[in-house]
Amino acid sequence: MHWESQRNLNHNQRQTSFLIGTRRWTHTLMVKKKPTGSGQTSGTIKRCMPVFDAITGGYIIPTYVDVFVSQKPHLEEDGKNTIMLPHYQWPSFNPIEWHPVEQAPTHPNRNGHQYDYPKWINSWAIQTPPGYSTLFIQPVHRKADFTILTGIVDTDQYNAPVNFPFVLNDISFSGLIPAGTPMAQVIPFKRDSWKMELGDQEMLESQNKTAIKLRTRIFDSYKSQYRQSKEYK
Repeated sequence: MHWESQRNLNHNQRQTSFLIGTRRWTHTLMVKKKPTGSGQTSGTIKRCMPVFDAITGGYIIPTYVDVFVSQKPHLEEDGKNTIMLPHYQWPSFNPIEWHPVEQAPTHPNRNGHQYDYPKWINSWAIQTPPGYSTLFIQPVHRKADFTILTGIVDTDQYNAPVNFPFVLNDISFSGLIPAGTPMAQVIPFKRDSWKMELGDQEMLESQNKTAIKLRTRIFDSYKSQYRQSKEYK
């Protein structure tokens, strides 16, 4: 996967923040484990490998400049009433633009946004090998003040920066979104043609054998018997 930044300022610093963030998560996921006496272990969700793989899957694009959100009165279209709406400020780079809310008036994540969806302007261009696309999602299992709208881009064909419309998780939020905040999780995947089929008795028996085998280990059964390593450099 090839990354290019259209911003030269603090290029190395922002790239380093990806690595620091990944290492921090890897470090905090190390916990002690012991049997509970009830056929279970004392491990928390931090030891769940599907959760771990979701957290560390792909790459993280962080915000590159501080953005301060405040609430300001806005005159409604009737010219009589006012409502409080988010107001965004930043020191440089113009990191946010807007999409008219009419482009997605009934989106389930509209979350009280009255007139415009804010949009993070991403400085990274991503190019994948032929046959590979990229899934852009909100960084998973992380506390956040905003949520980007998920999308898939065929980045083997389209290699310009992809921007990220977002909504505030709390429309009345006021505060700082600091530079370095995880903005988007970037997961490349190979395109393929899929056809769903209903399983048969043979497949059901195979599932039962897998479930029985899973219960033969006290510790790390899925990790040691089924999980496949995933690497993102």
